[in-house]
Amino acid sequence: MHALTAGARPWAPGAVLLAGRGPVIAVAEAAGWAVRYAAYDPKTGTGVELPPADRIPATLDTPFDLASLTKLFTTVVAMQQVERGTLSMDTRIGSHLPDFHIAAHDVTVRQLLTHTSGLRPELPLYDCPDDAARLDMLRAEAPTGEPGTYRYSDLNMLLLQFVLERITRRTLDVLVQDGITRPLGMTTTTFGPCPGAAATEDQRRPWAKADRGMLRGVVHDENAWALGGVAGHAGLFSTARDLAVFCRTLLAGGSYGPARILGPDFVEPMLTPPGLGFAVDQRWFMGELAGRGAAGHTGFTGTSLVVDRATDTFLILLANTVHPRRRPPDSGPRAALATRLARAVQGV
Repeated sequence: MHALTAGARPWAPGAVLLAGRGPVIAVAEAAGWAVRYAAYDPKTGTGVELPPADRIPATLDTPFDLASLTKLFTTVVAMQQVERGTLSMDTRIGSHLPDFHIAAHDVTVRQLLTHTSGLRPELPLYDCPDDAARLDMLRAEAPTGEPGTYRYSDLNMLLLQFVLERITRRTLDVLVQDGITRPLGMTTTTFGPCPGAAATEDQRRPWAKADRGMLRGVVHDENAWALGGVAGHAGLFSTARDLAVFCRTLLAGGSYGPARILGPDFVEPMLTPPGLGFAVDQRWFMGELAGRGAAGHTGFTGTSLVVDRATDTFLILLANTVHPRRRPPDSGPRAALATRLARAVQGV
């Protein structure tokens, strides 16, 4: 763990690792800094370090910006509606969003969850002058690729958010709180602002898409920020301990202690190839946990989560790899840690 956060240009300034099997937490470690830099200096290509006394260490209780791990929570909310019969996996989303241009296309809820809708990866909502313009941009969007072909897109979860909010007449943050975090006792999992969170990026153009300065406790993703911090694809903050509860709930088929958030028949398709909302058997970040049905996701800020039903294990890595500036993604450490866990469980 310390190797990930050591040196002048570490993989991440700060990181938290938590791994467990069944109800047992086997490893829980924190290393490095939740806040290490005051800014990024583009002239030198390095971060402007805070004085040692002003840095804030990463701890097991440090919340991190989950980035795309938010998609997993949106997926669970969607499956809760499927279980209740208010949403069908193969219903055209246009039936719920008739005022969206996508209503003219045969895109289904299932295609949103499997990233096979044909939608482009994202839209520049952060460049719109106001909420009305952002909504108009989303309403005008239609598939640019062939539906049925995999193409990862944040727009899938954004449109799913609109569907869920129209069905329930509640906002996504309320749906996540009432349906997941409150019954599971996940008290540190919330949409921002989250003042005590690990810092992310000195967000400025040209390397970023907006000029916001050093971010801490507000969502890193520019589109989620433009949408007020609550979005189907990004916006949640959480700690490793809370995510351990989420993982154990999935591994137990949707229940944790006396709480039940989803039935086993509705957890199963999320964790079974091709996965609904979850990526399944992706060796590039799951290492040797992949191959038997391990499922999870990564987040742009440096986060990842894997559950492996074959061994009843889970692995959570929270990091602020984008602090003080984003860089090309490197999932080598994620895969290496997953491989270590796989070998430990197998006794290699």
